[in-house]
Amino acid sequence: MNDTRLDHHELADLVEELHAADSPQETAEQVIKNLCEILEMDHAVVTMIRGRGRLETVAATGDVVVRAEQLQCELSEGPCLSDSWDQTLRSGDLSVEKRWPRWASAVADLGLSSLLGVSLSPDDRRIGVVSLYSKSARFFNEDDAALAHLFARHAALAIAKAEHQANLVYALDARKLIGQAQGILMERYDLDDARAFEVLRRYSQHHNLKLRNVAEMLVSTRNLPPIT
Repeated sequence: MNDTRLDHHELADLVEELHAADSPQETAEQVIKNLCEILEMDHAVVTMIRGRGRLETVAATGDVVVRAEQLQCELSEGPCLSDSWDQTLRSGDLSVEKRWPRWASAVADLGLSSLLGVSLSPDDRRIGVVSLYSKSARFFNEDDAALAHLFARHAALAIAKAEHQANLVYALDARKLIGQAQGILMERYDLDDARAFEVLRRYSQHHNLKLRNVAEMLVSTRNLPPIT
């Protein structure tokens, strides 16, 4: 490994880039790009942990690491699903890894030999994991883990901020669509806003669709199939 490390100015520049990204995906893509370069790793992937433990890959350097993440779900084991580690995880030889034997063996068969995992925890709650892979055997020292963790700490804050902003935009867009849909129903059927909203809500429940999707359908097609 190259012994060159980031100085404070370089780290500050990278952190500024992360916080300037326009979306959670762009932020995650910058995270894996920079960490692969800094730690000289072959592949990386950012996996977010959603409700009920569902895993969502938001950025990856290649199909091979996307497959590695899919295997965790298929086999119900792997580093993202494990509570046995806190901030960083190291595995120098996945072919003999005992913590997740089936997953590690399958990943080794993909040609990935070593793993450095870093928790994304903006508020002491793991929201995701950055997984860095090497195709050749690598045994990571404390400096490697500390540098990855330091960068991931800033990355977690940036991703959490980007997701929060994206959720706000989505919520505002949903309110706008629902308001437009209510307006259509009010004009067409001479309803007040409360009755128009109730029509949308009933349709949403009857067809098991999100209210936003119902509103979007009405706004785009100007029509809803009748509720039977």
